[in-house]
Amino acid sequence: MEAVAVDVPTGETAEEWEGIAHGLVRGDEQSLAAAYRRWGTLVHGLASRALGDPREAEDVTQQVFLAAWRGRGGYRPERGPLAAWLVGITRHKTADALAARARRAEVAAAVGVSAAVPVADFRQDDVLDRVLVAQELAKLPDAQYQVLRLTFYGDFPQSQIAALTGLPLGTVKSHSRRGLATLRAGLAGSFGRVPAARTASEEERTKTDA
Repeated sequence: MEAVAVDVPTGETAEEWEGIAHGLVRGDEQSLAAAYRRWGTLVHGLASRALGDPREAEDVTQQVFLAAWRGRGGYRPERGPLAAWLVGITRHKTADALAARARRAEVAAAVGVSAAVPVADFRQDDVLDRVLVAQELAKLPDAQYQVLRLTFYGDFPQSQIAALTGLPLGTVKSHSRRGLATLRAGLAGSFGRVPAARTASEEERTKTDA
């Protein structure tokens, strides 16, 4: 990946972006959102050029900001600008994505499903919502996490999730309902809102498969 300039943008002061960086370290969601609004397009562009696929780049963008959120305690603003730190994470996540292509194709071939990444428009609010959802998903019990992750990011119906996991369909439905309820409560409690697109989609899928 080529060298990237990460200077402070015109009209913005170093103090302003240092404040964003320190806010992120403290766990301030608004600082995460501000960092994403400023650098999300850069991260997506770098990943897209390296991967040659804007759809995969969207997933990497989510992973980068989720990794930044989870790993914020290890970032030291005095050691370098936030943008440079995000570019470093992007390089690692892009390398992971390239390595995962072959594995994803092998798994998809084994279970008889497509390995293609679902087509989606790159919208900042959507990707930020995915970061927040992923943060709460990781707190769920493992079985609920696996079921909802396959639903949200694999776009699999519950019948296929049962086949992939080896769980009875009724168990998959139970994990989905309980996990979704916990997820919604966690999002509302931690962030004061629930990303509507993802959770509404899952609710509709639960009703459809019931």
